[in-house]
Amino acid sequence: MIYSLPQALDQTAVKYPERDAIRCNGTGLTYASLQQQANNLAYLLQQQGVKRGDRVGIYVNKDIESAVSIYGIMKAGAAYVPLDPFAPVERLSYVITDCQIDVVITKQNKLAQVRCMVADTALSCLVGVDPQDDLDVTCIPWEQVTNPKLHNKPDIHVIEQDLAYILYTSGSTGTPKGIMHTHRSALSFAEWACAEYGLTHEDRVTNHAPYHFDLSTFDLFATMLAGGTTVIIPEYITKFPASHSQLLQDEKITVSYTVPFALIQLMERGALDSRDLSTLRWVLFAGEVFPTKHLRELMKIWPDKKFSNLYGPTETNVCTYYHVPELPEDMEDTIPIGLACANEEMLVVDADDQPVAQGEIGELLVRGGTVMRGYWGRPDLNEKGFYRRSVFGHYEDVFYRTGDLVQQLPDGNFLYFGRKDRQVKTRGYRVELDEVEVALLSHDDVKEAAVYTVSDGNGSNLIEAAVIPSEDTELTHSLLAKHVGDKLPPYAVPTKIHVMADFPRTSTGKINRRALQAMTEEQIVEEVVAN
Repeated sequence: MIYSLPQALDQTAVKYPERDAIRCNGTGLTYASLQQQANNLAYLLQQQGVKRGDRVGIYVNKDIESAVSIYGIMKAGAAYVPLDPFAPVERLSYVITDCQIDVVITKQNKLAQVRCMVADTALSCLVGVDPQDDLDVTCIPWEQVTNPKLHNKPDIHVIEQDLAYILYTSGSTGTPKGIMHTHRSALSFAEWACAEYGLTHEDRVTNHAPYHFDLSTFDLFATMLAGGTTVIIPEYITKFPASHSQLLQDEKITVSYTVPFALIQLMERGALDSRDLSTLRWVLFAGEVFPTKHLRELMKIWPDKKFSNLYGPTETNVCTYYHVPELPEDMEDTIPIGLACANEEMLVVDADDQPVAQGEIGELLVRGGTVMRGYWGRPDLNEKGFYRRSVFGHYEDVFYRTGDLVQQLPDGNFLYFGRKDRQVKTRGYRVELDEVEVALLSHDDVKEAAVYTVSDGNGSNLIEAAVIPSEDTELTHSLLAKHVGDKLPPYAVPTKIHVMADFPRTSTGKINRRALQAMTEEQIVEEVVAN
């Protein structure tokens, strides 16, 4: 029985010591070396006073050392906290202070930002940089971590209820909140994923997601349980679809897990017709809705691959999955989010927390092994975020409130209807904004669509939208408004539809709707001034 991620790594290192655990930029690190370096790092962290339950930050661009950092922190009994390497320093300093982080693992190329963090926080130690005369903190060079003579195994016993990592919500606005996951919740997901997708020591799995995005836990932990190889896709490659597809070919990737946007980019600009991707067997995606027309096109390009839609907020890891069958040509609706994963229970409730009848739409609640412990330092969010169901009057079932609206189909699959907070009232009518997006995306010449609300100045909402057209096509508001009007009631048709070259995105690749709304408002101002 495996109770913690460090224990799992130790067992895999015994079984497959010479197999590559991690690869990045053509270089590999074996399981034996990963185990040794993680042990060394854990020992060094404990020498600096890191104790069980402490939090240690990771502020680096993705590479082999970053993977070592994750396992070394957990082997010290601490929880790793990934710091978005592209986020503003002010935001990162907030996370460091909020999470009471004393030690950060970083690199020389981050020193300018780290100096600001040291000035703004109570950091006491930096691992991965040479001593700095102008920094009143302990600095430990990375060479001490890789020193083959160190060989110090940390003396700590990590159990399944201990914290493994804390992921802070992404995005450029709002106050970040820390989502706490234990070794139990991480392993519960990783063990299910390893079994469901048949991972073995022969698999080579991409790590496309940044570490502060929960998709990365599949890449690292499910692959490690199987003894496979995690192939890190550096951030600079993710921006170039042709380089991405070249890496898939060169590294003989067998399982790819990423967001729909990256797959759409691969399909459109990844030079797929010139790549040999015969080793690729599973294409997994999550994080946002995959427009059906784009998914169908990709499945035609890769008819020999299997596709799977994974769903779950960061708070639950993944809680449902859907193996995508062949999609009919006339299908415009979004695909289901699927069935409950093993060891997960779903509950669909109405606004009064009463279970709805099958086939009715309600909020999805989840309980099971993959669910987070709670939000770091936020008892208010913990109170709001969980639903407690009394059982026989003696104990409680605790469910996480996803805030997502779903409908259970007769075959047991769940259909996603968007965010509960994306259900708005306009002109006296209730409208699902995600339903408007689906209507826009059903137009052949719409590549991407985003819908949001703006104030009408009278205490109500108006619906606006922005779209990205397909190449060599022209779209207008009137054309798209008619298209939406043919599918939805008049009150659901956006009052303005902006045609844009691209959308602003979060560091995880999702559309940043707040930034998009600001951009469209600026666009309107510029047009008025120009006129």
